Amino acid sequence: MTWEVVIGLETHAQLTTASKIFSGASTAFGAAPNTQASAVDLALPGTLPVLNRGAVERAIRFGLAVGGTIAPRSVFARKNYFYPDLPKGYQISQYERPVVSGGSIAIVVGEAEKRVRLTRAHLEEDAGKSLHEDFRGMSGIDLNRAGTPLLEIVSEPDMRSAAEAVAYAKALHALVRWIGICDGNMQEGSFRCDANVSVRRAGEPLGTRCEIKNLNSFRFMERAIEFEVRRQVEVIEDGGRVVQETRLFDPDRGETRPMRSKEDAQDYRYFPDPDLLPLEIAPAWIESVRRSLPDLPEALRRRYREERGLGEYEAALLTESREKQQFFERALAAAPALPARLAAHWTNGEMSALLNDRGGDFGAPPVAPEAFARLLGRIADGTISAKAGKAVLQAMADGEGDVDAIVAKRGLTQISDAGALEAAVDRVLAAHAKLVDEFRAGKEKALNALVGQVMKATQGKANPAQAGEILRRKLGG
Repeated sequence: MTWEVVIGLETHAQLTTASKIFSGASTAFGAAPNTQASAVDLALPGTLPVLNRGAVERAIRFGLAVGGTIAPRSVFARKNYFYPDLPKGYQISQYERPVVSGGSIAIVVGEAEKRVRLTRAHLEEDAGKSLHEDFRGMSGIDLNRAGTPLLEIVSEPDMRSAAEAVAYAKALHALVRWIGICDGNMQEGSFRCDANVSVRRAGEPLGTRCEIKNLNSFRFMERAIEFEVRRQVEVIEDGGRVVQETRLFDPDRGETRPMRSKEDAQDYRYFPDPDLLPLEIAPAWIESVRRSLPDLPEALRRRYREERGLGEYEAALLTESREKQQFFERALAAAPALPARLAAHWTNGEMSALLNDRGGDFGAPPVAPEAFARLLGRIADGTISAKAGKAVLQAMADGEGDVDAIVAKRGLTQISDAGALEAAVDRVLAAHAKLVDEFRAGKEKALNALVGQVMKATQGKANPAQAGEILRRKLGG
């Protein structure tokens, strides 16, 4: 029996305002517990919330970036529920009339692009945090996060695999960082995802969904969804039925477990907040925000495909962060004749690997994009091989100097002289008669082996493309 997976994501992006959404208290991370909770955040008698203009502007930026509709008039509501870290006994959110409706995000899985529709994005305040460690068997409450501004982004159930869900979460994560509305720090809780997962037999109505809460890692998200899909299929195939509930992912055991029964909207008893006037957004404000937006990842991916000749996946990797894309652009600007595909390949490959190994990022790379371009120029013009280029990049990151100085110091200049290469090829042909016979018998891989022997004989300095051409000519291939 064929099963279809149906996934929708709800994402909480903490907005990059210096103060909270309804008070002037700081949103800085890492303060001592309960030192950043104002009287408004604590809902003390007589206090009134005042909406943070910066939070609204960031919501507008997001709505424009995804092609959504910005509501000229939206309303804040009280979402009523009891939890120890919710001091008011309700959360100020938006329900019937959110600030952003619709829109979509393009994702890339392999070389295939797909659009995931968005239902809405609405403003709300965060709750506090319950702490269960180091309290001698008791729990503590830290209300520093209470009132922190969030944009909750809700997708349609358009994703059909864990891989698509992760691709969507990564694209959304990149976008909110790109437009400067969220720092995307998942370890600090600035970007958190809840996955709604269900399964159905092909062609049947949607199945019963379960929500997996607070996935703060792309790897955990993939593992949690894959486990939940298997669990639901097994329940149904064993004759049971899936119960709508909220579940948590246990990364140590690699499984989801029940947390509580899933609430519906009526359980929260939403009603308009009487302390907050409706939010009205003038067209002039929207246009002002639109003019301030940078070039967006989707448009850049299209440009890279059409004007630079890059593949879908390659272009998607380049635009996974604004810092990476700007590094690539600066490298090309420094060397306009540099092949874009070479620059993209090395930016996505060797430079990314270098940064990962050293715990760095493209915002502060150990090799400037201009120096990186000079290195790629030496590879493109045949001065050094790609293999030597990797060693030179590491040396540049270690502060050993410019590319030409490192190449000269280490003697890495590639042998491109036809006479020297022919002599090396002749020695290899004489020493490896078996490989010669295999090539002449039609085994193409034997030629690669012979090129490898030429590289070995020249200590990696031979130009491999030239060596291959000379070998073919001498072997009559």
